[in-house]
Amino acid sequence: MNADSEQSRSLWSEVRLPKFPQLQQSSRTDVLVIGGGIAGLSTAYELVQSGRKVMVVDRGPIGGGMTARTSAHLSYEIDDTYAELIAKHGERNARLYFDSQKAAVDRIEEICSAERMKCDFARIDLFVFAPDKKGRNELEDEIAAAAKVGFAGVEWAKAPLKGSNRGCLRFPEQARFHPLRYLAGLARAIKRDGGTLYANTPIVEIKETASGPVAKTESGKTIRAKAIVAATNSPIAHRLAVHTKQAPYRTYIVTLEAGTADVPDALIWDTDDPYHYVRSYQDGEEKLLLVGGEDHKSGESDDFSPRLARLEEWARRHFPGLGKVRHRWSGQIFEPADYLPFIGRSPGHKQVYIVSGDSGEGLTTGVAASLILPDLIAGRKNPWAAVYRPNRKIVQPSPLGTYVKDLADATRHLVAHALQAETTPDKIGRNEGAIVTMGGKKIAAFRDGRGKLHTRSAACTHVGCVVKWNSFERCWDCPCHGSQFGPLGDVLQAPAMAPLRDGK
Repeated sequence: MNADSEQSRSLWSEVRLPKFPQLQQSSRTDVLVIGGGIAGLSTAYELVQSGRKVMVVDRGPIGGGMTARTSAHLSYEIDDTYAELIAKHGERNARLYFDSQKAAVDRIEEICSAERMKCDFARIDLFVFAPDKKGRNELEDEIAAAAKVGFAGVEWAKAPLKGSNRGCLRFPEQARFHPLRYLAGLARAIKRDGGTLYANTPIVEIKETASGPVAKTESGKTIRAKAIVAATNSPIAHRLAVHTKQAPYRTYIVTLEAGTADVPDALIWDTDDPYHYVRSYQDGEEKLLLVGGEDHKSGESDDFSPRLARLEEWARRHFPGLGKVRHRWSGQIFEPADYLPFIGRSPGHKQVYIVSGDSGEGLTTGVAASLILPDLIAGRKNPWAAVYRPNRKIVQPSPLGTYVKDLADATRHLVAHALQAETTPDKIGRNEGAIVTMGGKKIAAFRDGRGKLHTRSAACTHVGCVVKWNSFERCWDCPCHGSQFGPLGDVLQAPAMAPLRDGK
């Protein structure tokens, strides 16, 4: 992924990871890991520790993807709630999911200690509070569900923020860290123990042969492996098998100086929809509050200013005394229709594996994948694998109405080539983009800072949906399956593997 090329910059991206070269020649390895985020590097780390020959490649810089755009909550409580998970998948599967997510946070702590990483890891409490009666009912259901899955120590508590609420639950032994410092530590350890890492090496094709899977790079190099892990946030190994089971959403984060506000070292969520999520960060004498939320379906809105303003207002209302805004950024998550991520063998493949459907728990899910995939690659049973299997049927979409709407939206964007254009080329300002009609075709038009108009086909190269301009990140978003492209059409995020085609 190359989300590092988006316009905004997160707090975490102020720390740069080690630089790695571009792959220059065709190669062989035991396991090829595509993706240099937390899922890819965590999996590579575990494989290298077990003695495997491992290669990691990324479309952009190692660590330049969505891991750097999270708020870095490490929690095995889930935003979709265990009450909902039990209702959809049963108590046994909910418990297995809980066990795997808890093991992921424990594993991060173990690695931080073993590798002596200075990445700001600490165990802290999570507080989830209800702003209304509906939320209170949800919390009452959740404390009962937590007991069923084995989540010890969950209790009613006072919410650590200003303003009235209808109740709050405390979830102990959650955690926070600095995600890029953690990735830097993983990358160094992988290289130290014999793994190889390559940046700026886009994969444009994956196929399986009699001798194993083969990946082809944009420059024509081939990488032959015994197994491939596509840890690309959104799958690239199969065109639609998983994409119809999840939907891309954009989320926003603002940081503010703590000022005179009482900012606790804790994770804080509410039960709103979309919900708000809060944590603090301290570097020396500087302390910041991070607040996120205002999620919306990718490509459905381009109204970032009021969303960011609402986040700031929410933060100042609940934490009086905050100082000025320091950072504003966004990220993209994938919401699985049945609340469970997808980890395991890619549908239709034998030795190609995927990690996707991160929802609000992408960091812990990425590490959970690293505790599952090495077993599957080695042909061993894993106690958690069945819960995450990518080929499962979505029998009970959650909620049904949202799932059906997301599928309908995808269809609408797929046929949008016949719809009216957004504007005309002459009305596009500098450093702005829009969908226009030229020669009877839908065109993604961008005018650069010098006034030159650049035109590309508006059809996403994944399955052909019409892309939308994202003025905050200054990129093109595909509302169907989450592909992202730079202003000039270069790929930033999968599942698309080829740039937008020439608009002529």
